[in-house]
Amino acid sequence: MRASSDATVARLLSIAFWVLIALYAAALFIWAVGTFGWFGQERDPLSAVFLVPLGLPWTILAGGASDAVLPWIGGLAPIVNIAILRWLAQRFTKS
Repeated sequence: MRASSDATVARLLSIAFWVLIALYAAALFIWAVGTFGWFGQERDPLSAVFLVPLGLPWTILAGGASDAVLPWIGGLAPIVNIAILRWLAQRFTKS
């Protein structure tokens, strides 16, 4: 019974991993369009707002960082969550 539940958890984590990658790619695209004004879009300083929830809780924990580093943390924090999901999926696959 344990092997089938581990396989189910691994499958769900794998699905969450790919969904998070797709959402991250979409958020990066929206950020690039708003920041650089692609496709005739006006430049929007809030275009990176969709990256913040994908990087929780790391974006909140980095609140005390300097202003020069915060945009990098906000943009790269979702990668930490993606890596955690991948690690968990592999861990459940091996057990």
